[in-house]
Amino acid sequence: MTGYADSAVANSKTILDLQAMKLDKHKISCLTAYDASFAKLFSRAGVDVLLVGDSLGMVVQGKESTLPVSLQDVVYHTQLVARGNEGSFIVADLPFMTSATPIDAANSAAQLIQQGGAQMVKLEGAKLDAIEFMVQQGIPVCGHLGLLPQSINQLGKYRVQGKTDEAASKILDDAVAVEKAGAQLLILECIPAALAKTICETLTIPVIGIGAGVDCDGQVLVAYDMLGLNFGKQAKFTKNFMNQADSIYDAVACFVNEVKQLKFPNNAQSYH
Repeated sequence: MTGYADSAVANSKTILDLQAMKLDKHKISCLTAYDASFAKLFSRAGVDVLLVGDSLGMVVQGKESTLPVSLQDVVYHTQLVARGNEGSFIVADLPFMTSATPIDAANSAAQLIQQGGAQMVKLEGAKLDAIEFMVQQGIPVCGHLGLLPQSINQLGKYRVQGKTDEAASKILDDAVAVEKAGAQLLILECIPAALAKTICETLTIPVIGIGAGVDCDGQVLVAYDMLGLNFGKQAKFTKNFMNQADSIYDAVACFVNEVKQLKFPNNAQSYH
């Protein structure tokens, strides 16, 4: 018999915990993590969700975009995060073209969960067939709408989405459809704060924002950005928490506290 009480997953937050936080209006803190040491520190500092994002391609591997990141890259980094984690909920990205069909998505997700130790997988876009199929197989799914980094070659550049009435309506409709398809979590990236607020109030699942205003159910940042390790132009929605901390742990704890207290993001760090 498996000793569930001794397993890492048994001691970690679950999707039920995140759903309860939304109902209780307790903000969810989320940071990207790519290795065991940061995973341990982040979880000890109170971060609710660790996202093993394909952003690792840019901040860890030094690539120009997330597109070259492979499934095995994310499996490997998820394994590292799972080893260091001490209680956070782990979500792992499905990289570019690994969810092209529902079967592809499910097979890729299975590797992230079975080999990597993820508790949920995230895929970009309103891929409703893939979401429905994965949910039917018992795979927990996080949706991702707004700015979709894996579509950078179509977009031309990273920019705010949902600024026109038509575009905003499309994102809202997609969010409703993603929840109906069975997703239990949603990330909104780089959209106007008012639109994000409407989506959060419309959906029953937790909605975590990045560049989507303070009214989301939680906030996520790329860890390297909030630690001041980005060497290019800082995005409007980010903040270097090291500027007000004496250690990485203190900076992370400050991020968590500001998310919980609705101090981050502020008006200047949001799109309107």
